[in-house]
Amino acid sequence: MTTPYEVAVAARAELGEGPVWDPAAGRLIWIDILSSRVHTYDPASGRRTVRTTGQHVGAARPRAGGGLVLNLRDGVGLVDPGGAFRWLHRDPVPGRRANDAAVAPDGSLWAGTMRYDEAPGGGTLTRLTGDGTAEVVLDDVTVSNGTGWSPDGRLMYYVDSPTLRIDVFDVVGGGERVTGRREFARVEEGAGFPDGLTVDADGCVWVALWDGGAVRRYTPDGRLDRVVALPVPRPTACAFGGPALTDLYVTTARTGLTAPHPVAGSLLVLPGAGKGLAQPAFAG
Repeated sequence: MTTPYEVAVAARAELGEGPVWDPAAGRLIWIDILSSRVHTYDPASGRRTVRTTGQHVGAARPRAGGGLVLNLRDGVGLVDPGGAFRWLHRDPVPGRRANDAAVAPDGSLWAGTMRYDEAPGGGTLTRLTGDGTAEVVLDDVTVSNGTGWSPDGRLMYYVDSPTLRIDVFDVVGGGERVTGRREFARVEEGAGFPDGLTVDADGCVWVALWDGGAVRRYTPDGRLDRVVALPVPRPTACAFGGPALTDLYVTTARTGLTAPHPVAGSLLVLPGAGKGLAQPAFAG
């Protein structure tokens, strides 16, 4: 299925990633990992901002009191509402960088990492709270990617891209732990690699397919029910935004492409694609 797309922000991001809607500010936040930049976009006014982070940034998410939490190469940092930066948790590992991250319903940040050389098992998934407490949840990850929760918060979905799977966990302990990892859906060989994901108000899981040129939607029972073809081979992640959370924003990448499509690296939007869930802000 081909859905008309629009270019929300024409850009040449090397590795655009991590879109998230910030309802308090009425804007979309997204990042370019390899250019170390955090972008914001206000669809109502067209206003855009860019912040350089100084090192590769895997994700940026809103904080409950304003500002941002950043998943960075050397750990997780906080940007205060006034723009000042400070580290929340430093954990530099040579050859490793941050990748995707998401905020759980309880306000904790689940931050992923990966090796630059994508060595198997070289990454992690870590849960961080607002006081800087960090607990490694998964320690045998290759490319930690999309993470999201079901509308009732009882399930967590997770992607380690080379496995070609979206996995699902049961959430226990008030949201602090996950258990019962199992396959939710599998992407067939040759169709691309699952990357960033989002969960909609109906509990369906939307996932971008790196090298697959598409975004897919899976129903809560793991059945593929929609494929949205895109003109770029490397969509990286998706998130619902806009005042009613009905527009699906998709980040894209140019890196590694010898002849990128003209809109590769731009922020795309599929107006009226569905109905998203409000995303919690980081409680720190």
